Amino acid sequence: MELRKENERNIAPNIPDEWFTPINKDSAGAEAIVRPSLSYWQDAWRRLLKNKLAMLGLICLILLTIMAIFGPMMSPHHVAEQKLANQNLPPSSEYWFGTDELGRDMFSRTWLGARISLFVGIVAALIDFAIGVVYGGIAGYKGGNTDHVMMRIIEILYGLPYLLVVILISVVMGPGLFTIIFALTVTGWVGMARIVRGQVLQIKNYEFVFASKTFGTKTGRIIRKNLLPNTMGPIIVQMTLTVPSAIFAEAFLSFLGLGIQPPLASWGSMASDGLSTILSGHWWRLFFPAFFISLTMFSFNVLGDGLQDALDPRLRR
Repeated sequence: MELRKENERNIAPNIPDEWFTPINKDSAGAEAIVRPSLSYWQDAWRRLLKNKLAMLGLICLILLTIMAIFGPMMSPHHVAEQKLANQNLPPSSEYWFGTDELGRDMFSRTWLGARISLFVGIVAALIDFAIGVVYGGIAGYKGGNTDHVMMRIIEILYGLPYLLVVILISVVMGPGLFTIIFALTVTGWVGMARIVRGQVLQIKNYEFVFASKTFGTKTGRIIRKNLLPNTMGPIIVQMTLTVPSAIFAEAFLSFLGLGIQPPLASWGSMASDGLSTILSGHWWRLFFPAFFISLTMFSFNVLGDGLQDALDPRLRR
């Protein structure tokens, strides 16, 4: 014992005893939680904020939406105003994006096209969401022969070429905004249904679902209150990837002349008109609609990748 005390004095001979006074801590302070408790969605938002590329995509989409709403109002020229004397003028202080072959302002028409393209993409994604969630939820929850028959129907639809079906429907029904939305959603909901079915098959055997069944809860309420809220992560990610696909399909159809018809404009129809004049040196007529199509698809894709990481419960800390 004396040898131990001698060693302690040799190690710290000049440290006063006052330095080793215990810190007073009450019981409430000892049990306090240092880190605030975060819900699933709060934690997902916190992780999404750390993803710089996903936030860049989100900011771009917000700006594109704002410009689609207010962009035509910002131009000093009306969207339908035609001045043949000013046809095919390059970008300038008067015409910010130049003019087309009829002397119309490309700036206001570009943002009018943004309205159409974003409207088609968002509406098609919402319809795919509604049909896919209901179909996939019923198939996954019921199981058995019901699931078998419903999945065989999905496999048949999934085997059809997507763009070929869209083109055939557009040719049969005639070009138009309603035709495009209908053609995009005929088989577009299949991917959403398969994702929802897979999630429901995994979640329906959890204890809280079994407890709801025990208390006699109806099937519709179980799907709506117990299953769907726990599958919203993959559903949201799928929706962010469906919107750019629908926008690209609409642009492709309009590029072929099967989409939006004059006097309406979309980015696809404007790019189709601009391609015919690119050899004449009128580069701005193709550049601006093609640029915004690319920017929109890039923004939705990086946002979807960021949401996929943020909503993955396995990455939660």
